[in-house]
Amino acid sequence: MKRYAIYGAGSLGTVLGAYITKNGGEITLVNRNRAHVAALKEKGARITGTVDMTVPVTAVTPEEMTGTYDIILLLTKQLHNREVVSFLKDYLAEDGVIVTLQNGLPEPEIAEIVGEARTVGCVVEWGATLAEPGVCVLTSDPDSLSFHMGRMQGISDARFAEVKALLELMCPVYEEENLIGARWSKLLINATFSGLGTVVGGVFGDVSENPAARRVAIRCMKECIDVGHAAGAVFAPVQGKNITKLFYYKNAFKRAIATALIPIAMKKHRNIEPSMLQDLKKNKPCEIDAINGVVVYWGKKCGIPTPINDRIVAIIKACEQGEKKPCPENIELFGDLV
Repeated sequence: MKRYAIYGAGSLGTVLGAYITKNGGEITLVNRNRAHVAALKEKGARITGTVDMTVPVTAVTPEEMTGTYDIILLLTKQLHNREVVSFLKDYLAEDGVIVTLQNGLPEPEIAEIVGEARTVGCVVEWGATLAEPGVCVLTSDPDSLSFHMGRMQGISDARFAEVKALLELMCPVYEEENLIGARWSKLLINATFSGLGTVVGGVFGDVSENPAARRVAIRCMKECIDVGHAAGAVFAPVQGKNITKLFYYKNAFKRAIATALIPIAMKKHRNIEPSMLQDLKKNKPCEIDAINGVVVYWGKKCGIPTPINDRIVAIIKACEQGEKKPCPENIELFGDLV
């Protein structure tokens, strides 16, 4: 009997667990939030937003985990990855795998702990928020949901296919030969719309549909592409679209066209609220270092200036310290850069 778990079943994990269970799979949702787990046990997973369903699910706290799992889908923030993955290693079957659905570039650190043959990377192309214990809001259109999954060295074809089949109980899964390229493509989206969405205290649409924010966003995209290319990445298509072709520019005319395309490209995901903003609202540290901070790190390493990402990091860290608040007026802090 195969055993599967979602570790860090908050907003995204609860939605994923509900879909998997609803469509015939068996999976355990694990979360440290006792109130959330209690609500899931008592009332099931309530999913609202672009869908409306309530699904009975199996939910436990980490202390209630027993035995080993063949597949663990990892959806915690990266702030404590080494500690979390070291904990999960004892709950992983001998040939089991950890599938990281996290932001940024988490695979190398995870593989360091459990091995490359037990590490799978997966990019999530949709968003959700946790409204209250047991209740999550799916913020992407149902027809825009997808995963992009890639492997590291050594994983068996059978296990990889098993992971793919599990995730397909929710939505289409695209196998990525170019895992690092898929990661950089998602990082570009997150750095731009999660980063700036957090800065302005809004959803993706508050960035994509605001002229001043768009002018900053297109420059953020260019920085990410320049840094990714310098780091050796070949950006993978996102849901069939070549984002470097759409959004990269070398002159003012192409920049104007690319800027105008932003609201069209983000229409189906306009209601996504950045997880970093959700964390700030709860007075919790956010994973800025795993998103815009990664662009800054690789920019320094490769000698590529990243002034937009530098400032996003600085503003969000100031918000973490209570020195600033996410608000629309923060976009004016980029005036000297655009």
